[in-house]
Amino acid sequence: MIVRLMSSVGVVVLLSLVSAPASAHCDTMDGPVIAAARAALQAGEVTPVLKWIPKQSEPEIRAASARTLNVRTVSGEAKELADTYFFETLVRLHRAGAGEPYTGLKPAGTQIESAVAAADMALLKGQADPLVRSITEQVAAGVRQRFERAKQARASADTDVGAGREYVEAYVDLMRYLELLGQAGHVSETDKR
Repeated sequence: MIVRLMSSVGVVVLLSLVSAPASAHCDTMDGPVIAAARAALQAGEVTPVLKWIPKQSEPEIRAASARTLNVRTVSGEAKELADTYFFETLVRLHRAGAGEPYTGLKPAGTQIESAVAAADMALLKGQADPLVRSITEQVAAGVRQRFERAKQARASADTDVGAGREYVEAYVDLMRYLELLGQAGHVSETDKR
């Protein structure tokens, strides 16, 4: 079930990259990385954030935590500045560990991909089935919409070059979508863990 859930989430995330600009979740002020950072600063202990970064980044985040904890007691303004420094360092290291660029912190309330929000909710509730149903419906709708467009364009594909090109465009869009589904749905040995 976990493998299917992760594959389904992967499909939606991959497909969202095809049709919309990439949306991050870990770099928002109300995302899980910043929540862990706030808890770490509140407790005065860096351990809660270490899971969000690769092992080789631990020395840098430990140093950033120590500096932040020292400076944040100076004043309210120093606390705010030090916390932001820690958040930025943590998110930068997290994104680098995931092979993604750091583009800055996004404000609380930043719109994130609906599948990502649904996955967070499913994890909080401990129930995967509503997430799987939602993602399955989204994927099915994506296949149907692309298939219908290609089918309709195919009917007049041989009438003239313009119509033929419209068909090829719709055909390629459908095939790319299906390839992404196939790649995301492939279960590797790593996914089975």
